[in-house]
Amino acid sequence: MKVAQLAALGVAVIAGGGAYVVANNLSAQPEQVQQVQQDQGPRIELDEVLVAASNISLGTSLKEGMLEWKAWPKEGIAEGYITKSSFPDGLGLDQDPAIARGSFFAGEPIRETKLVRSDKGYMSAILPAGQQAIATSISTATSAGGFILPNDRVDVIMTRRVGQNDDVFTTETILENVRVLAIDQTIEEKEDGEPVVVGETATLQLSPDQAKILTVAQQMADRLSLALRSLEDSGNEVTTGANHLLNGSGDNGRIKIIKYGSTQEVITGSAQTNN
Repeated sequence: MKVAQLAALGVAVIAGGGAYVVANNLSAQPEQVQQVQQDQGPRIELDEVLVAASNISLGTSLKEGMLEWKAWPKEGIAEGYITKSSFPDGLGLDQDPAIARGSFFAGEPIRETKLVRSDKGYMSAILPAGQQAIATSISTATSAGGFILPNDRVDVIMTRRVGQNDDVFTTETILENVRVLAIDQTIEEKEDGEPVVVGETATLQLSPDQAKILTVAQQMADRLSLALRSLEDSGNEVTTGANHLLNGSGDNGRIKIIKYGSTQEVITGSAQTNN
């Protein structure tokens, strides 16, 4: 073999060995992962808001287990929300019991404006000063077919016989624009999908003198009916009554009630009919 051929072969062997070494070194190095930093965007500041842990019905006495803290964006916290940063003890129900003045849905923030601070019953807590809750019997035929609900406004209509004539009746509205507090034991409208139960007793909000008017009417009437008022006619929240059913200007006025041939004397007072 010629010297030139041997030299070329040696160069080829050396080049191949060098390539082999380089390839091994490259494969032994760990793979470098290129990391791309993503834009995090603006940071949202959070606070914790007191919310209903489950649905709470109107008139419910609140307990700690009914409420929970929930993370809430600070920019979405409305006035009246109870935040942990401002009220770390929440509502403080142990020292100051509260009753729901309205319904709360699960996850809805609790507001003081929808609470009554009282350890008494709901009905006595929501009655304005100087007002009373008076019950009267009703039926489907005398309560707008069962469509009268709590917080509606109604007129109370009295129907009675004239003298002892069974065929002649007279009717008159004895109370106007009266607030309905409850139907039987229901103090709020049922949720969607629940059947409406026609009650047998309506509890009305009246002043003491209006309560006397209703009491007298219950003795005189053959039937008392509730007439549902339109929302357009209920806005002024002023209740009026049939003053003439109460005789006398003092606290010892008397009225004679003749019913089915018997006479009964009822002691009443003068009527003041504005709430």
